[in-house]
Amino acid sequence: MTSNKQLEVNVLTPDAFTAYGWMLGKPMPDGNGVPLFSNPATDFWQEHVFNTGAGGDAELLWVNYRSPSTEITNLEKHLLTQQAIVPLTGEIIQVVAQSAADGSPDLATLAAFRVPQGQGICMRPGCWHATRVIDGEVTCLMLTRRSTTVDLIQHLTTDASASESAIVAIPLHHLENLTEQAQEVDA
Repeated sequence: MTSNKQLEVNVLTPDAFTAYGWMLGKPMPDGNGVPLFSNPATDFWQEHVFNTGAGGDAELLWVNYRSPSTEITNLEKHLLTQQAIVPLTGEIIQVVAQSAADGSPDLATLAAFRVPQGQGICMRPGCWHATRVIDGEVTCLMLTRRSTTVDLIQHLTTDASASESAIVAIPLHHLENLTEQAQEVDA
């Protein structure tokens, strides 16, 4: 699988991410049926109703991402559950693709998004993805399905097949202008 396609890193907006899932960390809504509370000391509102899939238990993970590689050669997806990622200590680059009719990555939908610290994303079940950082290590809070985590760890540490996730190789894609974009953010 040889390719050298450039992949532009996009700004995260609710509309831009909707094909893959939901942007998290939007401003407080003005009501319209969304449960919310606001007073001088605190605000809270419903951001997203998380779905683990039938019979699944939700689980919070602490995840450290360290890969600064601009090369995307593999994608992962989870079959049963949504998966939310919220960067806590820096920003991440989230690469996503929709599934084709046969379940493989639809590379025509491959996109990358800059996810700033304090915002996040929630991917739909079947959303192919990979995560990168620009520099160093970024700690993230992840909401996922407990059995999917166990299944994935077993697959990654033994020769067991994964039943709730899939990881596949794709033709090489390069993230565009990450170094320049990082310098603009720091400026």
